[in-house]
Amino acid sequence: MTITTAEADRILADNFAPWVQELGLSVTDTGERHAVLRLPWSDRLTREGGALSGQALMAAADTAGVIALSAARGGFGPATTVQQSTGFQRAVTGRDVLVHARITKLGRRIAFLDVTLTAEGEEEPAAHATAVYALG
Repeated sequence: MTITTAEADRILADNFAPWVQELGLSVTDTGERHAVLRLPWSDRLTREGGALSGQALMAAADTAGVIALSAARGGFGPATTVQQSTGFQRAVTGRDVLVHARITKLGRRIAFLDVTLTAEGEEEPAAHATAVYALG
C-alpha cells in the first residue's frame, strides 16, 4: 500500500507551504513504514559560521515524517504535528542531508516516528528527531 518516490514528490509539490518547497527537498526512497528525503545544500539555509540552520533541519525532519506517513497510508492524508523533539549532534557544512523517517507506531489516530538526519557521506548523524502526529 506504499507510494512511489514520484508520487511522494507530487505530494510534496501539492500539499506543502511554499517556504517548505523552497527547501528543495526530494524523495529518494519510500517503503511500508519509512521515507528518505534529500535536503540539498544551500548557502541560503546556513547560519552564522556557515553551518546548515537547525530550523531547516527541523522542517526537513517534519516533512519527511509526513511523507513516511503518506507512504504507509497509500497516499496523502491529514497529519498534524503534535510534538517534535530534535537533538543536534554535529554541524553540516557543504553537504546534502539525507533525512530518514521511520514509523515506530502507526495507529488509527496517532503515529510515532524517529527521524535521523545524516550529512551525505558521513556515518554519524547530524541530528535525530522524534515526532508524534495526529492523523485525520
